[in-house]
Amino acid sequence: MIYFLSDAHLGSWAMERGYAQQKKLIDMLEMMSKDAVSIYMLGDMFDFWMEYFIHDKQKHQYSPFFKEIRKLVKQGIHVHMFVGNHDMWTFGGIEKLCGAEVHYEPCTIIRYGRSLYLSHGDGLMPEKWEQLYTVREKKQIRRFMKLRKIFQSPFLQFCFRCLPPAWGNKLGYGWAKRSREKELANPCPYKGENKEELVLFAKEQEKLNNHRDYYLFGHRHIELDLQLETGSRVLILGDCFRQWTYAKLDHHGVLTMHNYEN
Repeated sequence: MIYFLSDAHLGSWAMERGYAQQKKLIDMLEMMSKDAVSIYMLGDMFDFWMEYFIHDKQKHQYSPFFKEIRKLVKQGIHVHMFVGNHDMWTFGGIEKLCGAEVHYEPCTIIRYGRSLYLSHGDGLMPEKWEQLYTVREKKQIRRFMKLRKIFQSPFLQFCFRCLPPAWGNKLGYGWAKRSREKELANPCPYKGENKEELVLFAKEQEKLNNHRDYYLFGHRHIELDLQLETGSRVLILGDCFRQWTYAKLDHHGVLTMHNYEN
């Protein structure tokens, strides 16, 4: 089996009982390890992650999670972690801590005769997206894209890494907390096939003859399994702090969605 999950947002200041959530995630990984060949985590496993030039003691809170990843790797399970928009600031530290392979860009893999496009999903838009949204929606999208560009600036990343971890974490976790509280209070539901950015992106890829059997994304914190006219399927994986959903690909190439709590 090959498993896919995303969006645990470990360490969030907006969620109570963080240790219990981490323990539940570890239990879920233990369940997967019984028949897993590979496990793919599609981003935002941490609510905020920054690797400073100075040692960050606060990272010790994730020791149980990293211990579990190291255990999986030693068992011969290939563990892959994609960066998301909350944990893009890793510069080799995660690989050293747990041995997982970190991906900084979307990728296409072939497994069991099926092609799968894997990405966290942030920043993926169809080319002519501005024609599809209202003025208000376009402003929100542009604001997010500008912020994402700032976060990806090598110079600004270097400056942030120079901060004392206590200062940087106060800024980073505080910012992420406001984002999480806003989402929990007013979640953004599925926008529909003609408005959901990741669905539109997948449709455009199909029109460009970049066919994949499956498109898998995180980021949106919604559970979606949609079949396109081309036969491709778009899956948005939900999350691992509220919905506890994941997907698995069996050796026949059949991809299914599941809920860990069930």
